[in-house]
Amino acid sequence: MIPYRRDQALICLLVIAMARAEVQVNLSPDCKEFLYMGTLPQGLQDKSFKKICQFYNGKPRFVTLYDTFDHIPIYSAYTFKRSDGAKKVDVPWMYEPQLSTVSGPRDMQPLPQDDLHQSFEDAQAVLDDYSNTVNFERGHLNPDEHQASPDDKAATYTLTNVVPQAREFNIGPWKNHEHTIRRRLNNYCRGTAYVVTGVTTSGHTIRRHNINRVGIPTHLWSAYCCANFDHNAPYDERSKFPAFASHGLNDKENNKVQEMTVQQLEDFLKSVTYVGKSFQIFYDNCVPPQGALHFPSKK
Repeated sequence: MIPYRRDQALICLLVIAMARAEVQVNLSPDCKEFLYMGTLPQGLQDKSFKKICQFYNGKPRFVTLYDTFDHIPIYSAYTFKRSDGAKKVDVPWMYEPQLSTVSGPRDMQPLPQDDLHQSFEDAQAVLDDYSNTVNFERGHLNPDEHQASPDDKAATYTLTNVVPQAREFNIGPWKNHEHTIRRRLNNYCRGTAYVVTGVTTSGHTIRRHNINRVGIPTHLWSAYCCANFDHNAPYDERSKFPAFASHGLNDKENNKVQEMTVQQLEDFLKSVTYVGKSFQIFYDNCVPPQGALHFPSKK
């Protein structure tokens, strides 16, 4: 009976440790507010993926599905905030203590200046991983220009929200696309806009000390859902509601961002990546319940 009791004790300790972190199987209600109908994208599962409710300055800011093997986010899900596109306040790059082997706060924290990052670099990227790359730079999935308050903007500067992007793609077609979506949602979305931005993986990696460290995405993709929109908008814009999507090749060349329906994006992702046949980005394809203009926030 002693081995059994030891196993029981170990299980209890694991349960207690898991309860302290926000990396959980089921997200809390305040974290689900960043998801349409409180529902994560469906049909995308892997043992190395962790659901992170990203906290900054004591409040949840967005949700990330993070790949602890390739050390990149698979997607970040956030609510769009009307913005003039101004850049962030000056904040240091941060890491996610919830993925650390050492107990700490749930709020993202500035990256340490010494070797303390060894307690978490097995599960996530660190600045050293990007320091010697020539062709790639840190590219946001939840961009600061889609947020309004200084704290919401600052929260996007965590390495669990960025992937290696080809510089020409990041500052060119993808940045222009982020501008386009910001203007469209600013002008024509009347309720809450839910955005999911993610990647497809290539198998190529950034290496450090001859070790594979950070996966390099083949494509970036994004989709938004705004069930309550301006029905008097010009047709070219109205046709892109309540939901629309896009993807672009993460490369120096041939990296034009293509817009499409969410269903077309889902079909594309099913053909090029590991999502299942049931893959769906937004609950019920962003069709609001009958008689409802938009999904109310849960309190």
